[in-house]
Parts: sequence; C-alpha cells; structure tokens
Amino acid sequence: MKKALFYKKLKNHQIQCQACNHYCLILSAKKGICGVRENIKGELYALTYGLACAENIDPIEKKPLFHFLPGSYSLSIATVGCNFRCSYCQNWDISQGPKINPALFFDCISCEKIKPIRKKCGVNQKIDGFELSPGKIIQDALDSGCQSISYTYTEPTVFVEYAIETMKLAQERGIKNVWVSNGYMSKKVLEEISPYLDAINIDLKSFKEKFYQEICGARLKPVLENLKIIKNLDIWLEITTLVIPGFNDSPKKFEQIAYFIKNELGDETPWHLSKFSPEISWQMQNLPPTPDKTIQKAREIGLEGGLKYVYTGNIRENSGENTYCPKCKTLNIKRIGFSIERLDKNGKCWKCGNHLNLIV
Repeated sequence: MKKALFYKKLKNHQIQCQACNHYCLILSAKKGICGVRENIKGELYALTYGLACAENIDPIEKKPLFHFLPGSYSLSIATVGCNFRCSYCQNWDISQGPKINPALFFDCISCEKIKPIRKKCGVNQKIDGFELSPGKIIQDALDSGCQSISYTYTEPTVFVEYAIETMKLAQERGIKNVWVSNGYMSKKVLEEISPYLDAINIDLKSFKEKFYQEICGARLKPVLENLKIIKNLDIWLEITTLVIPGFNDSPKKFEQIAYFIKNELGDETPWHLSKFSPEISWQMQNLPPTPDKTIQKAREIGLEGGLKYVYTGNIRENSGENTYCPKCKTLNIKRIGFSIERLDKNGKCWKCGNHLNLIV
C-alpha cells in the first residue's frame, strides 16, 4: 500500500478522501466507498498500489476506442475496487470484490500469469492481486509492442496513485495513456492526470439522476461536468452507454444524451451503444438481454441528432461498428469483432478526403 495523494485531514483522526466526487468522510480504521482506500491512524492509504488483479494485451477497440490509434494494441491493467456499485456490473467480481464476501472472489478471470489468483493472495486477505510495479508495466508494454497502456476493467480513480506513477513513466517512453472510467473523479484528480492522459472512454450510464442514485450509487451532474472539462482539455474522448431494458432504453433518454454530446462535447465525439447481457451481470440476472433493435434505434437517434459517429456493440448485425465518412457516407474502417480493415488515408476519407477525426 502507499500513502494516498488526495485527501484532507480532519479532527479526531478523521479524513476526507478527495479522489472522487463522493468525498468520503472516513473514520479511523475504516475504508471509503470504493473499499480500497483506508484511514490508518489519520492518514489515507491506497491499499492496491502495485497490486494488480489483471494484466492483458487488448485491442484498443475493446476499450472501446474506435478513433484513437485504430488497430493498435493496449496493455490493460486493473486493481480491485470501484467507487460505484452498479447493479448490472459485468466485472463485479473485481470491482466489488473488496466489499463483498471474499469467498465469492474466485480465480482471476483476466490474468494469465496467476491461475487461480487465490493461490498467491489467499481469499482471507483484505485485497486480492499480484505484485506488478509501474516499471514492470512499462517494460511489459514495450516488450509486447503495445502503443498504449489502458487503466481499465475497474475504476482507475480508486487506484489513481498507482496509475499516475505508471502514466508518467509511460509518457517518458513514448507510450500513450488511456483511461476507461465512470467519470466520477474529482477535479483535483482530473487536473493531476490530464498532462499524462491521451484518451479516455467514459460511461455515460443514463441521463437520469434517479438511475445514477439507485442503480450506481452516485450522481449524474459530476459526470456531465467532468465530460465537459475533459473535452476542453483536448483529451480524446469517447462515450459509452450500456443499454439496459426497462432502465435506460427510452428514446427520450437517447435523444437527451445525443443532444448533450453534440452541443456540449462536439458532434465529432464518438458514442458507443452496447447490449446488456444479464447472465454476467452482478444483480440483474433476471432481466432479458437488450433487443438488437433497441441498440439500432438508439444509433439512428444519435445520427439523426447530428452526431457523426455512433457505434453499436455486442449485437449480431455489425455494420454499426464500421466508421463511415460523415460527409460522403463512404465506408472507411470495417470492423468485425475486434478485427479491423482500414481503408482511410492517414485519417482522411479515401474517397472525398474529409477528415474522419482519427488519432493515428
């Protein structure tokens, strides 16, 4: 563990964590909402520093990022813990692991180095993971030919000290840094990471405050504010919405998200719409999967609302994953799963020469 960077000392050994917009008030010997930042005798410690739960080589499209280094690979790392408690979470075993019965934390589903993870860590320990230093992460990225490092799978804000040190080293070696986030980081954290952050995908889970409060245990407004700040910082931004039947799948909500993206973030900001799979969710296994037609309708709404790039994910009909020129509608990047075929010319449409808002 490592002493945290973002907190304020209060009376009687109490502290206020300032890593995210929960601003947890933490008593001595207690943890914040994330389950991995603990008050130890009036000092806040990041319990997952240097302790990863996953390290994988992923296509950048898996983040998903479709306009940032398309076709490249990213070394993806995570620790356990999350500052949200999304009922539909599909990585719940690692995101909620520190907060639920440790007997439910089974083998590491991502890491291929340690199977099962409990052989090294033990289910009775507070924090599960394996030792992985920032320097080793950089070396692994270089050895594997990855152009970027992604801080993903769980919420990187809760392991921000670990992430920042790795990001600084990555920048020195010419490796790009990517966050996959819920967007709930504090402004202090955003200021600290922004010089080293090249791209980010943020989940805009709904455009309804009640959804954030009841399903995620958070608030909508801080996410919207951070999205605008990130765009103004000129960090490449893409948005993802996981569409859940009966919760955030109304046409009105799709229209509101599309309007916000176009008018507050810019019509060039890609929007990814993903299908919900109940069988791998945490607490919503009784729901049906999202109908493909709902995802396709949401894409139509986004395009009709003036967005240039709206993508569909996890559905059978896959033309919605392709990148088309917003000017002449010509196919420029064809995607099948995580395999891509690039037809563009250095980020411009091969037919009309229009810029496709690609970072190549």
